[in-house]
Amino acid sequence: MRSFIGRDILSLKDFSRDEFFRVFQVADDLRPFARDRRNTDLLKEKTLLTAFYQPSTRTRLSTEAAMHRLGGHVLGFSDSKMTRAGDFYQESIKDTFHMLEYYADVIAIRHHQQGAPHEAARWSSVPVINCGDGWGEHPTQVLTDLYTILLEKGTLDGLTFVLVGDMRMRTMHSMLYSLSQFDSRAIVVGPPQMSLQPEFKADLDLMSVDYREAGDVRDVIGEADVIYMEPVVQADYTQSRVERGAETGKTPPQYQVTRELIRDKGKRSSIVLHSLPRMDELTPDVDETRHQRYWAEAFNGVALRMALLSLVLGRAE
Repeated sequence: MRSFIGRDILSLKDFSRDEFFRVFQVADDLRPFARDRRNTDLLKEKTLLTAFYQPSTRTRLSTEAAMHRLGGHVLGFSDSKMTRAGDFYQESIKDTFHMLEYYADVIAIRHHQQGAPHEAARWSSVPVINCGDGWGEHPTQVLTDLYTILLEKGTLDGLTFVLVGDMRMRTMHSMLYSLSQFDSRAIVVGPPQMSLQPEFKADLDLMSVDYREAGDVRDVIGEADVIYMEPVVQADYTQSRVERGAETGKTPPQYQVTRELIRDKGKRSSIVLHSLPRMDELTPDVDETRHQRYWAEAFNGVALRMALLSLVLGRAE
């Protein structure tokens, strides 16, 4: 297993099985600090810089909360329009990150351009963590998802994942890449115009990911141990910010999960995950069922990101 010290966390495509479980082990060790709302001094001499070119609630705040729980310092921006990186000059990734590396010990970036974190890592001498890049990947979110599933199910093997939503989304990419390391299978359900892209399918085939496509969640939810949701009505991830219009589309029933559907057709032991925010693809009546785990995900994201920060900064080896 490769060392995490000084390592960029850009993609889950190259994560080994042992590396997944190493992150989860450290998250377990640090979990009591998040649970009890206590701070440690593990990273008291370290600084995190958050460079968020796209809006974020959970990812940015949980990453910052993780650093605070570890006793570290946080600086950065949540809107590039308030910086020279997003104003008239549109400063390049190279110039921006060649500069930012002098201000912190680790950088977390979200960007609307696919591949931007990889480009940032080329010019930064400190570790870069990808917190979502366009239609690319979202490794910290999916590590959180997998950690939640492991805590709930006790395993990541022998499960059936039903992925529902826009298959172009970065969370779907990272989840499917991750399943190459576990003895589980995926059923992907999404509109034809939002289906898996041919080049991504080729990657999955090369990685021997066990998956199949389906047209209606109502036909396959009975097989699901894990129901993983994303919207099919959403903003364009290639833009830095998209304001919501006066009217938005409605999610067709073949891509919608409701309390009634899970009750009538789902397994009693199935769990529902959603990285949020949601539209009408996951109805609020699911919130009060035994199946929802998206609130637990929010908490687990702090512990998981504490683990990543500790690992890349060399305090958990």
